[in-house]
Amino acid sequence: MANTKSAEKAARQAEKHRARNVALRSRMRTAVRNVNTAIAGGDKNAAQATYRDAVPVIDTLVNKRIVHRNKAARHKSHLAARIRAMS
Repeated sequence: MANTKSAEKAARQAEKHRARNVALRSRMRTAVRNVNTAIAGGDKNAAQATYRDAVPVIDTLVNKRIVHRNKAARHKSHLAARIRAMS
């Protein structure tokens, strides 16, 4: 339990930030999952379209420092490689 007024406020803010970060990370995971589903479906055009929708979501989290830039680059690279490998 917080001992000072400022610590209590910091705890309240941390809980708000945590809830926002969880929601944003969930949005990124959903975008990545949508691309993976499109790839598994075998439709290259649909996969490219969902990839184009996912990239800004991933980049937004990098700008907000919620996800490390290398993790975001890895996600984008792996998804793009899987789309390129489609026939």
